[in-house]
Amino acid sequence: MVADPEEKLSDHLKSRLEVGDFLRISGIQVIEFRASIILGSGSLSFEMIRTLVERLPVMIIPRWIRMAAQPIAIEDVLAYLMAAIELKTEKNEIFEIGGANKMSYQGIMKEYARQRGLRRIMIPMPVLTPKLSSLWLGLVTPLYARVGKKLIDSIKHPTVVRDKRALEVFNIRPKSTKHAISQALCNEEREFAETKWSDALSAAGNVPRDWGGIRFGNRIIDARKVKVNVPPDKAFTPIRRIGGECGWYYANWLWNLRGFLDLLVGGVGVRRGRRDPEQAYIGDAIDFWRVQAYEPNKRLRLLAEMKLPARAWLTFDVEPDRDGGSIIHQTVEYDPIGLWGIAYWYLVYPLHLFIFPGMIRNIAKKAETN
Repeated sequence: MVADPEEKLSDHLKSRLEVGDFLRISGIQVIEFRASIILGSGSLSFEMIRTLVERLPVMIIPRWIRMAAQPIAIEDVLAYLMAAIELKTEKNEIFEIGGANKMSYQGIMKEYARQRGLRRIMIPMPVLTPKLSSLWLGLVTPLYARVGKKLIDSIKHPTVVRDKRALEVFNIRPKSTKHAISQALCNEEREFAETKWSDALSAAGNVPRDWGGIRFGNRIIDARKVKVNVPPDKAFTPIRRIGGECGWYYANWLWNLRGFLDLLVGGVGVRRGRRDPEQAYIGDAIDFWRVQAYEPNKRLRLLAEMKLPARAWLTFDVEPDRDGGSIIHQTVEYDPIGLWGIAYWYLVYPLHLFIFPGMIRNIAKKAETN
């Protein structure tokens, strides 16, 4: 919190100051860091910015959303906390920390939109009060409605670093807002790749927790799994043959229709088939997909190349089971771009509930009968 304590602050900002005061009253040594907006996946401010920019092509913004702030990357905040452990001092300390540049919420939203390839129109509205803004926020981002008003009440105060002593005491040079947002998006990519989505399913392994799939940052995940009584090499055989003349194991007429519609809008359609009917190689085209990752008898990851308002992947993973059988994991990953990308997912999701369970079910049958 880098706001001026002498100002009449919001309850949210006052509470942050009070936490430091109460800790110091306890008598233990306290090193307090006061930060402006923290940028990182999971940060309330960052998630609200993401949701607003992704969902609203046109935004009516109040004047105070242009108030000066000094956003800081979550990695830099953690670096300060780690460095404080080694700080040689016996007295209480207060440090104001911020990123390399000053930028308002409006500036952050513009930079996020730029990095996501989104065009957003922002219309100033000077009479939009914090209370009205919080009600509007509740309609657009209901997940944050309860805490959104508290945060909005705080945005009208400038939160910039006035005391630069942290830069003198610590050997840390915080990132710019541009790099902080880029790092947050890259971290999500890495965390996403390391997550095993089948572990997030119910015990039956077939039903996502929520309608539309599991949310992870901006991405939507629809995952399921099935057990087969054959070893991994047998379980993987129908997977490596998918597409082309073999088809997609379920509702092929829908896949063909999707390919035809893709051709109508200038996409690749399904005419490409596949180069090798038995083996897949990284970079190969399989109908309107591209092989992005391939590990024999373990993994096939396909990147969608049809026309979509999003990025999308279809991944199959096979792992051995304890009793000599195998478990086949099927994961659909969808990264919507803007409001139309989100709307498209929910419009076609009923079809997904029909197609993808049928696909993995027939893959399992094929594996056990080969």
